[in-house]
Amino acid sequence: MPQLPIIPQNITVHLGPPDSAAENVTLPFLDYIANVASSEIYPTWPENAIRANMYAQISFALNRVYTEYYRTRGYDFDITNTTAYDQFFVNGRDIFENIRQIAAELFNDYIRRSGSVEPLFAQYCNGTTVFCDGLSQWGTVDLANRGYTPFEILTYYYGDNIELVRNAPIENSTTSAPTVALQLGSANDDVRIAQLRLNRISANFPSIPKIVQVDGIYGTDTEAAVRRFQEIFQLTPDGIIGKSTWYTIQNVYIGVKKLNDLNSEGITLEEVTQQYPGVLESGSRGGGTRNLQFFLNYLSGFYETIPPVTVDGVFGPTTEAAVRAAQRTFGLPEDGVVGEQTWNQIYRAYRGIVTTIPLEYVEGFTVPYQGVPLRIGAESEEVRLLQEYLNYIALSFPSIPTVSVTGYFGPRTQDAVIAFQTLAGLEPNGLVQSTTWTAITDLYNSLYTGAQLQEGQYPGFEVGA
Repeated sequence: MPQLPIIPQNITVHLGPPDSAAENVTLPFLDYIANVASSEIYPTWPENAIRANMYAQISFALNRVYTEYYRTRGYDFDITNTTAYDQFFVNGRDIFENIRQIAAELFNDYIRRSGSVEPLFAQYCNGTTVFCDGLSQWGTVDLANRGYTPFEILTYYYGDNIELVRNAPIENSTTSAPTVALQLGSANDDVRIAQLRLNRISANFPSIPKIVQVDGIYGTDTEAAVRRFQEIFQLTPDGIIGKSTWYTIQNVYIGVKKLNDLNSEGITLEEVTQQYPGVLESGSRGGGTRNLQFFLNYLSGFYETIPPVTVDGVFGPTTEAAVRAAQRTFGLPEDGVVGEQTWNQIYRAYRGIVTTIPLEYVEGFTVPYQGVPLRIGAESEEVRLLQEYLNYIALSFPSIPTVSVTGYFGPRTQDAVIAFQTLAGLEPNGLVQSTTWTAITDLYNSLYTGAQLQEGQYPGFEVGA
C-alpha cells in the first residue's frame, strides 16, 4: 500500500472473474477510466451526471489499487472487468470523445472521507435492475437534470462527510512489500506501518500483544507481535516480516478497517506520515548517521579495509570514505551513499560479529551494543544487561533510579535511561541505541575499574594487623 494515494501510470485488468484463466491487460489509468465510463454510462447524459459517475469510477479503481486488494490475495492484477466484483471494462472498445475529454480532466481526482486518506470505496449500481447502498447511475441523471452539481450528486449518495482530492500525483505504481525482510534491528517507515497495522489488528485478535511504541523500530515487542500474528494465520512463526507475512498483515488490516466498504474506518494522515528518510549521504546529520558511524567504527577493528571514523553524527568526508571502503569490501556499488542495500550489509556484518558474544552479566565486563534499539516495551537479555549496568552506575550517581533486573523495559527503566542521558548530555528520549549503550558501558567500565584495588595498592584506610 503506498504511503499516500497516488494515481498509477498504468493499471492491470484481468479480463474475467478473479480465479479464471483469462488474459491480463495493462494500460494507462486514464485510458482505463475512459473505457469504463464509455462502457457503463451514456455520452448523451448531462455532463454533471457523467462527472459524478466518473468520480465514483476513479475512486473505486483507486481503492482497489491502494489497498492492493487482489495482489494481497496472490493475484498478478489490480482489478477485474467482471461487474460482480468490479467495473465493466471492454478491451479494445471505442471511446466516446466527450467521455475521453472529461476523463483527461478528472482521472487524477478522487473521493475520500473527510479526515481519511484512502480513496473511497465508491460503491455504485445502475439503479434500475440492480440496487445498492451507493450511487445510482441512472439516479444521477435525474439529479443533474434538477440542477445538482457533480459534488452535490456525490454527497446525495455518499453523505456530507466526503471531499474531493484534486490533481493527485501520478507515479509508477509498485507493490508495497519491502524489498528487504523486516526483522530485529530494522528501523524504517515500513516497520512503523507494520506496527500500526498489528496494533489495530490486535483489537480484533487480543492474543496479539500490543506494541508499546509505534516508532518504526523493530524491537522485541514488535517481534513478539509478529510471531503471534504468524501463529494465528498459520504462517511460519519466525518473527520476520517477509513478503508473505507483509501481505497477510495488510489483508487482515484491510478487513478489520473495512477499507473496501462504504463504512470504512479510514486511514488517518498520522498513520501514513513517514518518519525515516532512509538514505544517508554527505551532509546527513543526526542519530541515523551516528549509528552508521558506530557500526563502521566497530567493523574497522575486524576489517583492515575499513578505516575507523569519529562517531559525531555528521556525514563528512571521512564517513563517506569509510562507506566507500565498506562498499568495496562487501562487493557493493561504490557510491559513498548509504541506501537500503549498503545499510543492511553493514548492519548484518556488525550483527554477525556481536551476536557471537555471550549475553550474560559478568561483573566488570560489558558487551557491545547488539544492534537492536531498546525502548519501552522491549523484553530481552539485552534489557537485563542494561538494567545491571544502570544499577551499578546508580551506586555512584543517585540521580539515576535503580531498577528491578527483570529483562523487561518498563517505565522505571525508561526513567533510569532518561536520567542517564541527561547526566551524559545525550538527548533524553529514553531510547537506547549505539550512542547511549556505549556511553552506559563506558561509564560502567570506568566506575568498576576505578573501584578495584591493584595488588599492594593503598585502600584509603588503615589496615589492622
